[in-house]
Amino acid sequence: MAMAVAHHSYASRVLSETDFAINGNGSQMWGKSKCLRSIPGTRTRFPPKRVVRMGLREDGPSVAVVGITGAVGQEFLSVLSDRDFPYRSLTLLASKRSAGKQMTFEGRDYVVEELTEDSFHGIDIALFSAGGSISKKFGPIAAQQGTVVVDNSSAFRMDDGVPLVIPEVNPEAMSHIKLSSKKGAIIANPNCSTIICLMAATPLHRHAKVKRMVVSTYQAASGAGAAAMAELEQQTREVLEGKEPTCKIFSQQYAFNLFSHNSQVFPNGYNEEELKLVKETRKIWNDQDVRVTATCIRVPVMRAHAESINLEFEKSLNEDTAREILKKADGVIVIDDRAANNFPTPLEVSNKDDVAVGRIRQDASQNGDYGLDIFVCGDQIRKGAALNAVQIAERLL
Repeated sequence: MAMAVAHHSYASRVLSETDFAINGNGSQMWGKSKCLRSIPGTRTRFPPKRVVRMGLREDGPSVAVVGITGAVGQEFLSVLSDRDFPYRSLTLLASKRSAGKQMTFEGRDYVVEELTEDSFHGIDIALFSAGGSISKKFGPIAAQQGTVVVDNSSAFRMDDGVPLVIPEVNPEAMSHIKLSSKKGAIIANPNCSTIICLMAATPLHRHAKVKRMVVSTYQAASGAGAAAMAELEQQTREVLEGKEPTCKIFSQQYAFNLFSHNSQVFPNGYNEEELKLVKETRKIWNDQDVRVTATCIRVPVMRAHAESINLEFEKSLNEDTAREILKKADGVIVIDDRAANNFPTPLEVSNKDDVAVGRIRQDASQNGDYGLDIFVCGDQIRKGAALNAVQIAERLL
């Protein structure tokens, strides 16, 4: 999905500010600095200038990004740059209509190439975020040519033999895949809601073993792509001006409203997003007996998902111990100040790598210390997609 970047809308600023800019010729220019959150009515603060550190090096892998014009494709570049991911060459791939576009990344000019069956000759790692149908067609082709594919779609997540990986949670699932072997493979990136949930739940699961997990998600527009973010902004303006809201991405008003996640609803009443969380959790934890249920809701938030998680454990776990466990967990930050009523918010984690956890409290409906409630926020485009994929790629080096 292409992202409109030629105007200074809130949606485009939240997605991209300081990570890429528009040159005078209309091409995209990527830099090293972190994204900033720009909120209507506030003055944007820009980071001080600093020297750009280059990831380009002769001993690095050859890297391709599939779906470069989409929101996650663009975030791939931001994460690769921020983390100084080593690469000896970079190939930017997209649909035929996007082929020929120019981008500047870390001071070098690139031309977007059309994705074809011949695109992966000599490519070591391919980061895919172009939709399930594209992944199903081109993922196996790339793997057959010796490329390790890290796929961000749902195409392969539940396939036997395809690792479904969150590096902080189950890196051992991909331990058999070696870049040095020159054998292609496919590694699946979990769904964004699953990643954000399990980043917080797994450290507690390791300590006391989760028997049952109830998850309620509050999912931002970013989960539906840049066009959905733009529509939320447009609808907000229209509603405030007394106009009928434009509903193209979603079938109902999004601004000042919330509704059940816009994925397919199955006969059992669960939608696709909810079942992803159930099935992916069991695969990632390698535990088919864990009981998981979910309710996924779209909320009029621009970027970053929030989740309310109720956990039932086999072993006792009090809230103080849980808080200490989470403070020590990789990729997790605890924001849990009851006195100040300060807990995680989507705005606070937007464009951030860490998943924030708060509202850590004993479940009063369960006897003893066998239940906890927690509230989690994480950037869906960052850790929920691009960052997790690049961290998988880092494990291959």
